[in-house]
Amino acid sequence: MSSTTKPLILHAHATGPNPIKIAMALEFLKTPYTIKMWDFGDDAQTGVKGTSFTKINENGRVPALEDPNTGVVSWESGAIMNYLRRVYDKSNTLGPRGSTEQDIVDLEKWEYFLLSTLGPMTGQVNWFRHYHPSKNEDALSRYVEQTERCYGIVEGQLGKSGGKSILEGGVSAADLHFEPWVRQHEFAGLSLDKYPNLRKWLEGMDGREEVREAYRKIKEAGKPGE
Repeated sequence: MSSTTKPLILHAHATGPNPIKIAMALEFLKTPYTIKMWDFGDDAQTGVKGTSFTKINENGRVPALEDPNTGVVSWESGAIMNYLRRVYDKSNTLGPRGSTEQDIVDLEKWEYFLLSTLGPMTGQVNWFRHYHPSKNEDALSRYVEQTERCYGIVEGQLGKSGGKSILEGGVSAADLHFEPWVRQHEFAGLSLDKYPNLRKWLEGMDGREEVREAYRKIKEAGKPGE
């Protein structure tokens, strides 16, 4: 990375899995960045629903990313990840593990599986377990069942690499998409006991310096007064 690269601005909050995957990508790509923290409210200056933030992301959600080097502003973690790969991943650190069309599709299908299925199902488990104003056991059971179904699918895929990475051939953007969502399994009230490959993979990701540093920076940025 050029020494003249200005730090990118990652908009995040102290909880939630999607900003952390972008911090991980920036760490893997050795791209400088700063973190701007927001809260969940509608305060005009500090809330994701406030006027200051909705000028950056009309949807009022994090993550969002501002790149002063190109003038590009992006939101939605999938779009941000793709942008970072196109612009900052010239050595294909996080891209497909091969050059064939199948290799490209293999990365995309697992990314989209997380973005469209495992992530939303886990989010609904968290909602109905922790935040829904009244108990709805039918809904909770439905989303637990679907999340565990997703775990089983990823378990089988991880068996191809011996639990090392989503794609055979090493860690890619797909792993970064999955890591913070699977890490939430205990908060979601779920167990990895039936998924040894998934547990091994999560432990391996947790042992990576880039992953630890991303979590550290998000945590530090979320401290009062930061």
